[in-house]
Amino acid sequence: MARQGSVTLAAEALGLTQPAVTRALRELEAVCGKPLVERHGRGIRLSPYGDMFRHHAGRSLALARDGVAMLQGLEAGEGPQLSVGALPTVSATLVPDALAELGAGETRSRFSVTTGDNRYLLDQLRRGDLDLVVGRLPAPEHMVGIDFEPLFHESVAVVVAAGHPLAGLAHLPPGALQSYPVLMPSKGSIIRPLVERLFLEQGLGMPQAPVETVSATFGRRFVLDHGAIWIISQGVVRADLRAGVMQALPLDTKSTQGPVGLCMRSEHQLSDLGLRFCACLRNLCSATDAEGGSQTGPVEASGAQTGQRHATDIAGDGVQEIL
Repeated sequence: MARQGSVTLAAEALGLTQPAVTRALRELEAVCGKPLVERHGRGIRLSPYGDMFRHHAGRSLALARDGVAMLQGLEAGEGPQLSVGALPTVSATLVPDALAELGAGETRSRFSVTTGDNRYLLDQLRRGDLDLVVGRLPAPEHMVGIDFEPLFHESVAVVVAAGHPLAGLAHLPPGALQSYPVLMPSKGSIIRPLVERLFLEQGLGMPQAPVETVSATFGRRFVLDHGAIWIISQGVVRADLRAGVMQALPLDTKSTQGPVGLCMRSEHQLSDLGLRFCACLRNLCSATDAEGGSQTGPVEASGAQTGQRHATDIAGDGVQEIL
């Protein structure tokens, strides 16, 4: 109901009648002893009490889903299932390599991989639709009820196609970023504030009309075929940089460095398959570092590797079905 802003739309999304949803809401308010929704224009929204309750209710629903998934996984002939969320920085590199190492497609184990932006994936994680999310450390306000285990650090890259007029220059001429199309991370993405700070630090003017995207497929095509400058997490373009298809522009991006790792619900106990997947990720990061790869290197093992995980106990948003 919080997402739909309407009892009618919430009923349709849940496959229930409007009176049934209204009755369930009133019963819930009676149990809580507080009004959970309030009128807002023609629709409704969560009251301050409803906002407080939504976080706890969402975590409870996720735990219930874990139990259902465990029982469903006991069906004869079916292997264990793992649902992974992958941000763009790892969706074309680290995650596919880890799944291949686990024998995806060759065993009875079942995998699903969902890509998207940070907020969408964390919403799916809290609801229990995902077992874990791999990507950059989200902003603190989005980490309530979620543990983070860092794997390595990486920076933002500013790249162009090989053969671009700016490729190979030792210094960028004034106004260089205003003379070509620029692709930037979308507003609300994890790295957008880092990119904006980078422009200020380097004394560069913000592009007047950037194309905002975190899509690796779109960005790669636009850079290679249309001469764009692409500002994106280094992991997204790592393979193209190694192959010489793209080149990094001479900008110091060290200030954009940040941790990439695993996000998991605090109460969620990963299955054996999930634990093996995480172990594969750690091994791959360690191997890349040992070979002199472009990752800054794996962070010292934390939480899930030692049987404990770092909890981030700061306020943020939660998710709940009825609300």
